[in-house]
Formats: sequence, structure tokens, C-alpha cells
Amino acid sequence: MSQPVRIPADVDMHDRVLGPLTARQLAILAAAGAVLYLVWAATAAIVPTPVFLAFAVPVAAACVMLALGRRDGVPMDKLMLAAIRQRLAPRHHVAAPEGVQPAPAWLAAKAHDSDADARRPEQVSPSALRLPAEAVTDTGVIDLGVDGLAVVAVAGTVNFALRTPNEQEALVAAFGRYLHGLTAPVQVLVRTERLDLTAQIAELRDRAGGLPHPALEAAATEHADYLAQLARQSQLLRRQVLLVLREPWDTTVPTDGLGGPGPLAMLTALVGRRRGRADTMVGEAARRAAESRLVRRLGEAIDLLAPAGIAVTPLDAAQATAVLASACNPDSLLPPSAALAAADEVITSSHDSDDTSAEGGQW
Repeated sequence: MSQPVRIPADVDMHDRVLGPLTARQLAILAAAGAVLYLVWAATAAIVPTPVFLAFAVPVAAACVMLALGRRDGVPMDKLMLAAIRQRLAPRHHVAAPEGVQPAPAWLAAKAHDSDADARRPEQVSPSALRLPAEAVTDTGVIDLGVDGLAVVAVAGTVNFALRTPNEQEALVAAFGRYLHGLTAPVQVLVRTERLDLTAQIAELRDRAGGLPHPALEAAATEHADYLAQLARQSQLLRRQVLLVLREPWDTTVPTDGLGGPGPLAMLTALVGRRRGRADTMVGEAARRAAESRLVRRLGEAIDLLAPAGIAVTPLDAAQATAVLASACNPDSLLPPSAALAAADEVITSSHDSDDTSAEGGQW
């Protein structure tokens, strides 16, 4: 007779192999103990025991903290590896898909002459910036290179707590039908960003004088004052729920579990880039097929989430570009918009006429 097995609530928790220790923790402690034992065996004849203990105790304590310690739910050894990778990685990245090119001779000579009398700054060696998204098409589809395509849509929200129990069960059932109907991975991204009400407050004050009744004018002015006071007293935030659908170029290749191609598929795609014109035509056919699958999946999401009261609206090219720009620089004082200049776009002026804001010259 089979016995029931309890599945832990945290499915990402590592299995414990010896008491409270996981395999990773046990390997770190065993390796540290073996190294300390070998050092003791090699130096026991020439190094006194108290001197060796003065060296071994701090090292052992550091290894125990490295194996058992956690910060914000992340093991200390992973944090140390991340810190080492961040330290060894280049600090300065530039948008150069073709590779970082040296400065022209005339420009380097001019910079050398201008800095001859001044203190020379620290030398900077930039590296090429590699982003997952290579381009955004006119229809709002994000080109991920060898990883396929992706499309982003804005999903509305539903006030679940104010519904009756029957309505809540209906909403859960409608959302469950969508989850059960998924045939490919879907990402639900909840973004929180700062909310700037300066434009709304200024518009309220400007239009208050043109209202037909003094009471309406007083109400509009009072509401503008309230919004200004609210912005001064607290940090205003707004949330945006995004539905991200990802589709690989070829559905027959093995994937990585997140909708992207696996290592073998990526190697095949990189080799295919070096082939001739026939492969280019095949690539266009694969692109059209992937876009059609994305459109079909997006239509299914719109139809299946509508009974749950969730409105799904696809993002166009400008909106998708703004979301990507905001994700790359989430705390920027410059709000992302469609008027931002592209990485390869030549800026000829700071701004245009009155109907165009200064965003036309923003980087």
C-alpha cells in the first residue's frame, strides 16, 4: 500500500541530507574541514598548536558563516560569488552592438591637448552593453535574438476583497480556466514606480478658472491643493500589472523551462547565423510563425481573462520601448516615453517647435 508524501509549501527549499544541513552546506563545511586538517598535518611539526588554532578558529568561523548564513533569504556563498562577479565585471558599458571601437585619432589628440594642463581623470575602459532585447517591431513585438520573441500587455486589476463569496469563487474559476489552458510559459510582472502628479495639478489649476460655476472652481482648486499636499507628505506610487508572453523560434527544439531555447538550441541558432541566404528566408518564416503563435496566445488570454474582469491591452511599439527603458533604469528622473532617442539615432537638436516637448533631445 502506497504511503502519502507531504510536499513542502516551499518547493524551492533544498533537501536536507544530514540533519539540518543541505548538500551544499555539507560540501562547504567538509571542504573547509579537509583543508584545515591538511594544513595542520603539514605544519604540526613546525607550528605550535596554539598558533595553529589562532589561525584555524577564525577561518573555521568564516566558513561556518559562509555555509549557514543567509541575508534577505539568499545564502552567503551565493552572495559572495555574486560580489566577486560584480567586482570582476566591467564597470562601464556602452551601446555598441558592433563592438567598442577606439576613439578617432583627431579626437584623442584634441582631448590630450585640452587635458594637458589639467589633472587627467581616471582611465575608463568600456565594454559593449549586451541586452536581452535586440529590437522592438512596429507591432510591439520584442525581438529577443536567439531566445525568440516576446509580447507585453497591460492587465487590469480586480478588487477581490469587496466581492461576495460567490463572486470570488467565480473569479477564481475564471482565472483557473486560463491557467489550465496555458500551453507555454507566461510571466505576470507587477511593477511599482513613482507617481508624479505635477502635470495633473497644473492642469487642474489652469482649468479651474474656466469652470461655469464658482463652486466647481473652488472644488477644483481645493482638489489640486490636496494632491499637492499629498505629494509633499508621502511618496506616491502606482502599480502596473504586465502580462509577458514569450515564444521561441522553433517549438520542436528543447527549451530551458521558461519558454526560451535550451543550450543546444542556442548553439544551433548561433551556427545558423553564419549560413547563407537560404537560412535567412527560413528565419523569416520562423519569425512569422512565432508572431502568429504569440498573437493567438494573446487573443486567448484576452478572451479567457475577460470573464474574470481582467482587461488585457497589448502594448504598441512606443509603450513597449518605454517599459523596457524604465525596467533598465527604474529610478530615473527622466520619465520614459516614445520620444526618447534610440541608441543608434543621431540627435540634431535639443527640441523642436511648440508642439514637441524637450523629450525629442533626450538620451
